[in-house]
Amino acid sequence: MNKPALTAMRKQAQGGFTLIELIVVIVILGILAATALPRFGNLSGDARLASMNAARGALLSLASVAHGQAQINPAAAALPAGINFEGTAVTFVNTYPAANANTAIAAGLNAADYTVVANNGSMVIRPASLPAATNCSITYNEAANATTAPVITTMQNITAADCTQ
Repeated sequence: MNKPALTAMRKQAQGGFTLIELIVVIVILGILAATALPRFGNLSGDARLASMNAARGALLSLASVAHGQAQINPAAAALPAGINFEGTAVTFVNTYPAANANTAIAAGLNAADYTVVANNGSMVIRPASLPAATNCSITYNEAANATTAPVITTMQNITAADCTQ
């Protein structure tokens, strides 16, 4: 190989990024991080909202299964101890689960994740990590009669913003 061609190849092999190119890349990465980070920070509200929807589904499932058990064995449902679900005694009102903490526990809503407040045939469930003043909650109202299922509702037009601290 001739000497000028060899020198040109060595110059190409030693070439790299200049300092200004590295700074431009770092600035671009900083801008991308600054715009993406707030989007990830707001996911906690979405997660709590999804958790509340899952809790509502768990309560609906428990109410349906418990009602079926009460129809099959009305004598057991009438007992003060109720029927055992998931190791928890569930009491009944009008052949549906009563609005109390045992109903929430049998539905898989544990005290570490949810706050349950039962009062006169109604129970309000909210994430344990949120204060009581937030709208991020669901309400379980006992069945009015044996042919009407309990009413399980979320707050009106609940959004992820309602479930953010």
